[in-house]
Amino acid sequence: MAMLKEQIEIEKPKRSVYKGIVRFIWKGFFLGFAFVVLYLLCVEHNVLYLFGSSPSLDKLENPRSDQASELYTSDGELIGKYFQENRSPVGYNKMSPMLIKALVATEDVRFYDHAGIDPEAIASAVYGSLKGDARGASTITQQLAKNLYKTRTKDTKGVLGHIPGLNIVIAKTKEWLTAIKLEQRYTKDEILAMYLNTVDFGSNSFGIKVASKTFFNTSPDSLKVEQAAVLVGLLKAPTYYSPRFNPENATRRRNVVLAQMAKYNYLPQAKADSLSQLPLVLDYKVENHYDGPATYFRGAVADYLQEWCKQNGYDLYRDGLKVYTTIDSRMQKHAEEAMQEHMRNLQRRFDNHWKGRNPWVDENDKEIPGFIEETIKRTSYYQRLKKKHGNDVAAINRELNTPRKMMVFTWENPEMEKEVTMSPLDSLAYYKHFLHGGMMTMDPFTGQIKAWVGGINFKYFKYDHVKQARRQPGSTFKPFVYVAAIDNGYSPCDKIVDKRITINYVENGEKKSWSPTNADWQYTGAPMTLRRAMGKSVNSVTAQLTETIGWETVVKYAKRLGINSPLQSVPSIGLGPSDVSIFDMVGAYSTFPNHGFYTKPMFITRIEDRNGNLIHQFMPRQKKVLSEETAFLMMHMLKGGIEEPGGTSQALWEYDLWKGNEIGGKTGTTSNHSDGWFMGVTKDLVTGVWVGGEDRSIHFRTSQLGEGSKTALPVFGLYMERIYKDEALGYTMGRFPGPTVKINKKYNCTTVLPKTTVPDSAAVDSVLEILNLGGDLF
Repeated sequence: MAMLKEQIEIEKPKRSVYKGIVRFIWKGFFLGFAFVVLYLLCVEHNVLYLFGSSPSLDKLENPRSDQASELYTSDGELIGKYFQENRSPVGYNKMSPMLIKALVATEDVRFYDHAGIDPEAIASAVYGSLKGDARGASTITQQLAKNLYKTRTKDTKGVLGHIPGLNIVIAKTKEWLTAIKLEQRYTKDEILAMYLNTVDFGSNSFGIKVASKTFFNTSPDSLKVEQAAVLVGLLKAPTYYSPRFNPENATRRRNVVLAQMAKYNYLPQAKADSLSQLPLVLDYKVENHYDGPATYFRGAVADYLQEWCKQNGYDLYRDGLKVYTTIDSRMQKHAEEAMQEHMRNLQRRFDNHWKGRNPWVDENDKEIPGFIEETIKRTSYYQRLKKKHGNDVAAINRELNTPRKMMVFTWENPEMEKEVTMSPLDSLAYYKHFLHGGMMTMDPFTGQIKAWVGGINFKYFKYDHVKQARRQPGSTFKPFVYVAAIDNGYSPCDKIVDKRITINYVENGEKKSWSPTNADWQYTGAPMTLRRAMGKSVNSVTAQLTETIGWETVVKYAKRLGINSPLQSVPSIGLGPSDVSIFDMVGAYSTFPNHGFYTKPMFITRIEDRNGNLIHQFMPRQKKVLSEETAFLMMHMLKGGIEEPGGTSQALWEYDLWKGNEIGGKTGTTSNHSDGWFMGVTKDLVTGVWVGGEDRSIHFRTSQLGEGSKTALPVFGLYMERIYKDEALGYTMGRFPGPTVKINKKYNCTTVLPKTTVPDSAAVDSVLEILNLGGDLF
């Protein structure tokens, strides 16, 4: 009994120790479990701001990745994008099945089996790390969580997120939690589509749609197996495996993807081996902001949209807006082609004109000394050199005169660029030799801008000559003198003597005088109708009329018709000394065919969000500024440039524009031929064209070469020929419509044209019929 008792006493402590160990293990388990649960809750709810924010329920159910805003023409063509990350989402059903298989086989083979986290992959990664073989364990869903919700950015870090090591643990935890939530809310197909729409493929391409276009010039549903393998291979390291910059690495990685597809039975082994032998074939083109048509126009739209977005709570470069513009892609193409065709020829004449000399000259036709050296000091490049070298002039000059390889603009080949070796000073001198141009077309009744050409090449000359630039309009400003006169009782048939005059006036308390001269320095000494005077662009008549009605009156009417630039109230106002923009001039001229209504030029019709919901609809803004009778008479006046003997617009007869057609036009040339203008009006459209050098000191030296009828008018002629030949546009030749109100005053004003001014007698008969309207009109 004693021995039995002793044995029982010995077993009791053993049992107690065992129970204690079990109890300790259970306590440890529950404490550990509680700690994990507490930790997850703290991370999820960002307790005490220690862990940083996690995606909200709204963000999970309405995921938003940065998306490029898209710009469309009125005929539905995509002409450009605004983006920080160039991304355009595409649906799962628009993706190649082989692309999906390549992705799953390479990035997450158990994707269809797990619920966001792959325990087997995690265990494998931990084991690999202990052996010194680190590998990733993130599922596609986890990667989506990281990409879509930016779980590792500064904004999502809490206090503890700044501790090295711990920040990674917290970020991983957020990704796990978010991945599980994503799996609960979306199907596997939706997750794959979201992932492929968010990832970075390099070369400024985000998302599979842009990547397919960038590397292979195709769409995601048309990718070949080997192309899909290249793109999936890029996901590991977009730069290192870039098929454009590291083709050997890309080929090797592509073959790894193909091998993975064969390994998991997504592709027959023989097929994978065959595809692995193919060379890497690309159709590579990175999409940039300046690619495509209407580049200057897109810049002007961006300036407007950024302000609009600021006022309305949107981000132009991230929110994926769809902006529908007034531009017609076909008319835009015709405008750009007309500008290029004429400017290429005009530049050749300009270069021959100045052969052996530099074109920057003073009023005495002497080359301006130090012109290039002084000009370069106003460039941002020179300011960077100043910042780099300080006051070390020798070092700055050394860099300015050091030749280097560069690409420059040229008219010599279709690509319009070539590689040369030049110093910065030489390249600036090279570019200063070029003539520039701007052009805009508008529907005068709706205010919709249909074509916008801001320059000769946006890549090399980004300054917009439509809205950004302001230049002296020369005689294209004269219609504002005549409209002011006609609106105050004058008639197109009234006559003023063409004679030399001197106008005395007072400016800022100082007595001054001005003696205008005609372009040819000659005076007929005979009475001349206002219509003929404007058609022939006679300065003496315009100056007398300006003095009679008052130059303040001319300024008032120009402002009323939409000229927003500062205007000098001086006797010469009618000859165009004040700088204006093409944008304003086209808007102002549009008042005449629109029966006296000024319509503010508009370039956007509506804006939609990324889902196609209408955000804002833009409507024309019109204002009655002239009587319909005055507007109708001004249309008759504008035809004088073509119909009156000696009219400055008669070079238009050279173009195929005259099958029962009427055109109003006005040329403009500044005194030293720095600026050439043409304003053209048809029954449907108003177009303004400007041509000139970047600096006013760069110009032709003779009127035979430098007047607006030679520099700007041909662009309009070539453009309108294309417009009328393009039957799909629906623009037809025809006469201006008559007034819709009764004209109370009788106008007896006939003009007889000599047959030599037009191509044939049929055209003469047509003109005479138009001019001899009789009755209550002309």
